[in-house]
Amino acid sequence: MKAIILSAGQGSRLGHLTDDRPKCLIEFGGRTLLDRQLDTLAANGIAEAVVVTGFRDDQIEAALERRRASGEGPRVRTVFNPFYKVADNTGSLYMVRDELAGDCLVWNGDTLVSNALMARVVANRCDGICVTVDRKAAYDDDDMKVVRDDGDGRLRAIGKRIKDGVNAESIGLLAFRSGGAERFARAIEQEMRQPEGTTVWYLRVIHYMAQASEVWTLDISGEEWGEVDFPEDVARADELVRGWA
Repeated sequence: MKAIILSAGQGSRLGHLTDDRPKCLIEFGGRTLLDRQLDTLAANGIAEAVVVTGFRDDQIEAALERRRASGEGPRVRTVFNPFYKVADNTGSLYMVRDELAGDCLVWNGDTLVSNALMARVVANRCDGICVTVDRKAAYDDDDMKVVRDDGDGRLRAIGKRIKDGVNAESIGLLAFRSGGAERFARAIEQEMRQPEGTTVWYLRVIHYMAQASEVWTLDISGEEWGEVDFPEDVARADELVRGWA
């Protein structure tokens, strides 16, 4: 299995923390967010990763070179997205569409997950496309909300603006098996040919696909994870990784 990590954006909602460094290089407990993602992949036997870079890609390249010099896995390649300022993350996936093949993960570059959570994602043998989701009592405007079938786990809808039937949220980690990645690559390429392609989040593409074919969910309720979008998320992420140490 291969992982694709989307780390092209600046993370401007974090204010001064990302004035001159990409979000993925903010440190939590002495390790950058990107380091922690790669550590989690290595701990779960994933030997290959592709990191999509953009803002201050030179800093990311330097950080990855330090990992290589110290012998830390997994093997990492980078792909630069020159359109990161004007295209959303669908543009990043368009840049690596040829990497979407076989068994692979797509992971947002601002999400921390525990080793135990990643182990569940890797062990799950669901065919096709599987969106990792969590549950909570209420969902806010910034959550990537999900409507799923509680019976078979099929994804019915995903998006931030959903109002009715919401019973989960996406944590920004997807797994593809048995042709699912190739289907997704074709859908990404098709979407980028549309006039609004550069403004679309890749999970909207997943939503469209779920209306026409099977897309599944994996409920990881009870596992530990955190998203780093706003300054207040940084303190929560620091506390989270202290427990992992």
